[in-house]
Amino acid sequence: MLLFGKIDGLAFLTAAQDSPPPACYPTGMPPKTRIAHIIAAGFGAGAFPRAPGTAGSLLGLVLGAVLLQASPALLLAAILLATYGGLWAIMAATGLGLRATQDAATHADPGWIVIDEVAGQMLALVALHRAAPLGLAAGFALFRLFDILKPGPIGWADRQGGAAGIMADDLLAGFASALCLLLLQAVLGHML
Repeated sequence: MLLFGKIDGLAFLTAAQDSPPPACYPTGMPPKTRIAHIIAAGFGAGAFPRAPGTAGSLLGLVLGAVLLQASPALLLAAILLATYGGLWAIMAATGLGLRATQDAATHADPGWIVIDEVAGQMLALVALHRAAPLGLAAGFALFRLFDILKPGPIGWADRQGGAAGIMADDLLAGFASALCLLLLQAVLGHML
């Protein structure tokens, strides 16, 4: 059970004494596996008790906005790093292969794995010219919409399972969001 606390005005998330740590904070594992868990969990965003995917998307939004403001090339580099690092982390943390076997394909995407949301949300922001609040809000809303509804190829990718399937549906949701942002910019001009 996770508890929220406050010390000197700073909020923190902690595990209750009578409960084991969440799956994204393993104990008694080799360092490589522990690092993989931390990366797959979006550096803690996956530990949020409610809507960990939204928490991962918010992390991707903040990171993406900072990198977009600094340099679009840095944003693209971070997307590649989150994608390939995420694939490695998911495989190392869960034991899933790159592609799902018939047995693994029936297992759902673990909720604590949110590095896929981080990468997908950052991908949605590549369509923006700058980190303007309206564009960031639209990018976040569109990404969450596509990620939750999973229309067409996004849903197909989600059903593939394995590390590639876990990452692919969010990358496709980010791509669809970026296309929608480009269309919105064509209509609204540089308001985004």
